[in-house]
Amino acid sequence: MNTNLDIGEFGEDLAMEYLMAQGFEILERNWRHRYWEIDLIAKEGETTVFIEVKTRKSTKYGMPEEGLTKKKLKTIIAAGAEYLHKHPNWDVRYDCVSILLQGKAVKDLLHIRDVYI
Repeated sequence: MNTNLDIGEFGEDLAMEYLMAQGFEILERNWRHRYWEIDLIAKEGETTVFIEVKTRKSTKYGMPEEGLTKKKLKTIIAAGAEYLHKHPNWDVRYDCVSILLQGKAVKDLLHIRDVYI
């Protein structure tokens, strides 16, 4: 797990496990539209949830959730609109799963709901 891609993929695996244990149904992983990507798309009840996963090995540059910038959030919302064009649903939410690792173990996992509010 040396590259940022490896860390990100590992974090997405952990986030999926966590979300499924919380009752979410995972619909898509790494869904792409043009230049945009959504890490995870899930259903929680009737709600379509677009989830950004942020994973870090240290807090040297801040907590993982601090990596969810306004610019990144705007692209997730735009990608979500494209997804909803093909899969209509008025009940929508944007979440972030923040994972801080210690080696290959989870030191901290934070699920933030409604990040765009």
